[in-house]
Amino acid sequence: MALRRSTRVNWLIATGHFLAHFYVLCLPPLFLAWQAAFHVSFAALGLALAAMSATTALLQTPVGFLVDRHGARRFLVGGVFLMSAGIAAMGFATAYWQVVACAIVSGVGNSVIHPSDYAILSGSVEKERMGRAFALHTFAGNVGFSVAPPLMAVLMLAFGWRTSVFAVGLLGIAASGLVLVQSRILLENKRARPARAAISGRKLLISRPILLFFGFYMLGSMTGSGVQAWLITVLHQVHHMGIADASGALTGYTVGATMGVLAGGFFADGFTALLLSFTVGVSLLSAALLLVVGALTLPVALTIATMFASGLAIGCTRTPRDMMLREAIPASEMGKVFGFVSSGLPLGSALTPVPFGFLIDRGHPEWILALAAGLLVVSLISVAAARAAARRGSLLAVAAE
Repeated sequence: MALRRSTRVNWLIATGHFLAHFYVLCLPPLFLAWQAAFHVSFAALGLALAAMSATTALLQTPVGFLVDRHGARRFLVGGVFLMSAGIAAMGFATAYWQVVACAIVSGVGNSVIHPSDYAILSGSVEKERMGRAFALHTFAGNVGFSVAPPLMAVLMLAFGWRTSVFAVGLLGIAASGLVLVQSRILLENKRARPARAAISGRKLLISRPILLFFGFYMLGSMTGSGVQAWLITVLHQVHHMGIADASGALTGYTVGATMGVLAGGFFADGFTALLLSFTVGVSLLSAALLLVVGALTLPVALTIATMFASGLAIGCTRTPRDMMLREAIPASEMGKVFGFVSSGLPLGSALTPVPFGFLIDRGHPEWILALAAGLLVVSLISVAAARAAARRGSLLAVAAE
């Protein structure tokens, strides 16, 4: 039996989001090969990844305006093709600056994904299944992050770095063709009126509720980034846990977070009136578990289980977070708002590793998980204020001006 249209939409969008995340973390396994091939420093090697991520973050908001003005489908097809072509072209680089240039091209394509995906999902999927659609979208991106490093390592050992990077880029180019062929099933929200949408859109992005939602996304990302960057070090230095066991705790946290995304999607569809209460409750649970791991020396198995539970809890907030933002904004502004607010995710990821590392250098690794838990609690103040302001109708009023 043929798949229902919304299911096909979900898988098309999930494929693009998987590739967007996959291409970010397919680069680090290439670093040592690039160092040998191009004789560059480790700082220069990081430039490719930084250039790709910064380009994506900077362009998401302006691309969101274009998506709302001209429609998401053409941008999605072009974005998937461009980010894949940039990766494939790295296989032909003869100098490192060409690798960086290709990374920037791929970042331009990647910037299209979030604004287009949320606009299309909001217009294509039934309201009662929207939570699961958003959850699958986020889940696919997480899987892309998880799969990229080991897969690239295996491909490089078998075929060398040039063939490997060209092959994964070619896979994305084929996926863009699939999206193009199936694009007729990708419906969109009603587009904003050209004459006045840009003005109201700019006011919308600097309105109090949207800035508070931006803060919520950013603070949550700061928590996750801090835990992922320094959990192994904290467990090793504070609780004298072996590196392998500490790595298992981090794996437990990331696996839990990925599984929690799907659980949160089912909850969001079934209990739409409780999105804020649920988000607050599971976030506080996640923060409490981080405090427990930071303060107590637990058996290894219990540490791993506790970090898995903390990750599961925080993963459950991802879809309710996106659903609360979707409910707060006019359909015609979906691309620009999701483009702007989701740029808080890479910004948050960039903010905590260095200052947390400074605290460890100063001899205070025991503070790290407590500070991560504190950031998570502060984020709840931001989302509660955003939800209250949005429910007073301020966003709709701004868009109508």
